[in-house]
Amino acid sequence: MFEKVLLKNADKPESHRIKTYLKGGGYEALKKVLKGYQPDQVIQIVKDSNLRGRGGAGFPTGLKWGFVPKDPTVPKYLCCNADEGEPGTFKDRQIIEKDPHQLIEGMAIAAYAIGANKAFIYIRGEFAFGARRLEEAIAEAYEKGFLGRDILGSGFDLDITVHRGAGAYICGEETALIESLEGDRGQPRFKPPFPAVKGLYNSPTVVNNVETLSCVPHIILKGADWFRGIGPEKSPGPKLFCLSGHVKRPGVYELPMGISLRDLVEEYGGGTRSGRKVKAVIPGGVSAPMLPESRIDVDMDFDSLAQAGTMLGSGGVIVMDESTCIVKVAKRIIEFFHHESCGKCTPCREGLDWIDKIMKRLEGGNGRKGDVELLEDLCNNIFGKTFCPLGDGAVMALRGAINHFRDEFEYHIEKRTCMVA
Repeated sequence: MFEKVLLKNADKPESHRIKTYLKGGGYEALKKVLKGYQPDQVIQIVKDSNLRGRGGAGFPTGLKWGFVPKDPTVPKYLCCNADEGEPGTFKDRQIIEKDPHQLIEGMAIAAYAIGANKAFIYIRGEFAFGARRLEEAIAEAYEKGFLGRDILGSGFDLDITVHRGAGAYICGEETALIESLEGDRGQPRFKPPFPAVKGLYNSPTVVNNVETLSCVPHIILKGADWFRGIGPEKSPGPKLFCLSGHVKRPGVYELPMGISLRDLVEEYGGGTRSGRKVKAVIPGGVSAPMLPESRIDVDMDFDSLAQAGTMLGSGGVIVMDESTCIVKVAKRIIEFFHHESCGKCTPCREGLDWIDKIMKRLEGGNGRKGDVELLEDLCNNIFGKTFCPLGDGAVMALRGAINHFRDEFEYHIEKRTCMVA
């Protein structure tokens, strides 16, 4: 049985308190780093571990840290992305609410590595409970000397501030998050320059996800080889999977990266609660193209899912049984992205509005011949033509639905009703 790493404290009494964290070896990694490693050595360890970002993109974490300029006269910032707005995703809040010191320790190590003395946790506005937990944990860390001035006598200073967002999905994109932190409207910036060179307050900035940063203390304590030994070589480490939808046992599961999607659904999720056959599975939040049941014998890692025509994304696995109308699901996904588009890009702003109208008409029994081809054409005119991946995610989800369940779309148009009884 896989030994839990990220959730090892989650079921302990008062798991969110620093006393519980310290009893389990908490902050030993930070002590180890401040007493025995130079910043470049920490970055190299994370590079050697091949830790890839758990927020969706899967970019190598150590490589991102290494992009930050070494100039000590330039202020640098660390931002923790705790927005977690991807539908079907609810893993980061488990760490925030049940083991916040794991995140704080990971942030302190990351800040030391990149030379940052100020860090922010940008948390989704709706996560009021999580924000309170973080603020309480940060206060405990200050009291014990793990944050503030001259941490553990090392000469390293770090302050962490919790910043509550306003519930905008777009602020999960790193440059929109930075814009929001600065007090402006949350809209993505054109890249390059990338945040590691010019980010918050026009200064070098690293933005990492909650789960990503929480892996760091374990890598420092147990070593890069230990981390690389879990799961596939190119996508190693423990991973939090969010399982929801038509399953008997929904929840957050910590398992090795690379577990089979079918095993996750059938063995851990217990199959469908209705007893019906699985029809489709979304493997990484709603922006990840769905897979039909015939294609869920795929490993849950970045590269395997990319080869299967979808993506790991945030690890939000949504299961649909045979009672599901795929056209209705696709319509709801498009409604979400249309609503959450910031409107900065014409292809996203106008294109998703058009797609939304067609999908509502089609699903409502008023589809027209040629609508499916029109939807595909609109997808082609949005994909790759926007400032950020929101538009891409929307059309990838729709493309996946059309590619695998085109017959349902055609049935809606021809019969003016749903194929599902």
